[in-house]
Amino acid sequence: MAKQGKRIAAARASYEKDAVMNVSDAVKTVKANATAKFDETIELAINLGVDPRHADQMVRGVCNLPNGTGRSVRVAVFAKDAKADEARAAGADVVGAEDLMEQIQNGDMPFEKVIATPDMMPLVGRLGKVLGPKGMMPNPKVGTVTMDVTKAVNDAKGGAVEFRAEKSGIVHVGVGKASFTQPKLEQNVQALIDDIRKARPTGAKGTYIKRITISSTMGPGVKIDTAA
Repeated sequence: MAKQGKRIAAARASYEKDAVMNVSDAVKTVKANATAKFDETIELAINLGVDPRHADQMVRGVCNLPNGTGRSVRVAVFAKDAKADEARAAGADVVGAEDLMEQIQNGDMPFEKVIATPDMMPLVGRLGKVLGPKGMMPNPKVGTVTMDVTKAVNDAKGGAVEFRAEKSGIVHVGVGKASFTQPKLEQNVQALIDDIRKARPTGAKGTYIKRITISSTMGPGVKIDTAA
């Protein structure tokens, strides 16, 4: 077993190992133990009773966190003509078409989010092997393939986070920074949980949300009461 550092050991000693808390107490505990020398990200890991290998049990969507993520998101938009101008006016960091495709193929990707207008998808589709593994492939289900590029760019920069169940049925999403106030983190946590509840697929049987754990980047996890 790996040796525990003094900071982690102290954090674990600050609450009962098997304690299950409401959102408020869990956020308070995690914030108190986020003592690293940088502003730690607060993350939720939600274990769902689904098998994403089946199409009718896939959980995927987007949540607009009411208080943002606390980090700056650089956005690339595939668009032409008036829509390209609209994207630039909305604050997109990179805008283009064939030129943007070539830039990405050359490994130059100074952004974390990709948005595209529908007419650009045949072009963007050629980048599936590059954007797909990085989780940046535009998808109409999460609002990143759209003609309303202004809204898409504003959402991406304002706090929209995508969530998707991994093979094991776990959704893992950052919901803010340790420097956020208690109420802001609580609101973000609740917004994400609510949206995941709403995204329950038709094929999900039995208990949908099995377990929720909240943690900071360098801190131990705290269990949240799913019933609460």
